[in-house]
Amino acid sequence: MILSTVLICLTVLFSFSQDMPANNDFWKNVQFGGGIGLNLGNGFFSGALAPNALYRFSPYVATGIGLNFQYSSQRDVFQSTVLGASVVGLFNPYRGLQISTEFEQLHVNRNFDEQFIDNADDQYWYPALFLGLGFTSGNITFGIRYDVLYDANKSIQPEAWMPFIRFWF
Repeated sequence: MILSTVLICLTVLFSFSQDMPANNDFWKNVQFGGGIGLNLGNGFFSGALAPNALYRFSPYVATGIGLNFQYSSQRDVFQSTVLGASVVGLFNPYRGLQISTEFEQLHVNRNFDEQFIDNADDQYWYPALFLGLGFTSGNITFGIRYDVLYDANKSIQPEAWMPFIRFWF
């Protein structure tokens, strides 16, 4: 019974399918990119990976999605893991100028060393909404962005203002 149902569904699916037109431009308008971060110090380590996919509707407007992963640790103090996703919108009103909006939803997991009694371990969701301005040259954009939802007690960043570099392929 199950096998016959699957076969009927596949037959119906393939009988109504159509060939994709040869001039489909969808994949020509998709760009991949993101960022990689590494920060080392005296007993401190921080690494980040943030892949993104972007669809360019025109030379002026694009939107996309991304994933975020960050791990940080300070020897004998804390370990922090951050996982999340983002939605980005880009507007290029002039060649070389980029205005961006990016919404991130991040899950933060902070574990403090037992010797720090005042700092309790923490797990929470943190939203961030960035407005940015950048300058583009080829496939690279560099600029600054501001987190309008910044909360000094919950943010994983030390300030609301952050420089950025984006790479797209």
